[in-house]
Amino acid sequence: MSKILMVVTAADSLTLADGTAHPTGFWAEELVVAHRELTRAGHDVAIATPGGRVPPVDPGSLNPEVVGDADRTEEYRAYLAAIRSELDHPIALENVSVADYAAVVMPGGHGPMADLAFDEDLGRILATADAAALPIAPFCHGPAGLLSATDADGRFVFAGRTLTAFTDEEERTGGLGANTPWFVAATLRERGATVQDADAWTSHVVRDRNLVSGQNPQSSQAVAQALLELLAG
Repeated sequence: MSKILMVVTAADSLTLADGTAHPTGFWAEELVVAHRELTRAGHDVAIATPGGRVPPVDPGSLNPEVVGDADRTEEYRAYLAAIRSELDHPIALENVSVADYAAVVMPGGHGPMADLAFDEDLGRILATADAAALPIAPFCHGPAGLLSATDADGRFVFAGRTLTAFTDEEERTGGLGANTPWFVAATLRERGATVQDADAWTSHVVRDRNLVSGQNPQSSQAVAQALLELLAG
């Protein structure tokens, strides 16, 4: 089976439009579902973060009132506890050799808007992976990380590609609202990507060659399945 690189935010706060700091991190459901489904299928998952820092979980993603299901919340807590040693010892993005991996997966949470979107090491990883046609699977706010990838001439690597991401509507109605420092989907469009929106809070996956993207947390399972199908050839 294959070795999969899971790129996770190391940011625990995001500066909002009004200058305040919003606690953030990775979204529990997204990391848990992707990690669980990939490992269940027999793949090895290696977690990597900027600087090799321990990735923080977004506190909201473990709040039953936010998740809407106390049992699922406890399921996520238990899974994160079970992989605690992996989370506590991530690889630094700067030390990642793309040749060691068969695919890259990027769960969200608002954290990627604070670090992954601007991380030069991630940009190198994504540009190299895309040039090699390796599967790349960002979802929810994870596609913010795609913005880090530019070619030697400064062009956005994923310009002209079709994908999806957490929509502007979802951000306004269930995310950070008007206080968001920027909108992931809108910014991807500005950089030249074609972003497809489905109904808010419904599972939606878009595949464009080796790029598999998901719109929101509800898309976590479908993204994992699409990635597994791509890996299976």
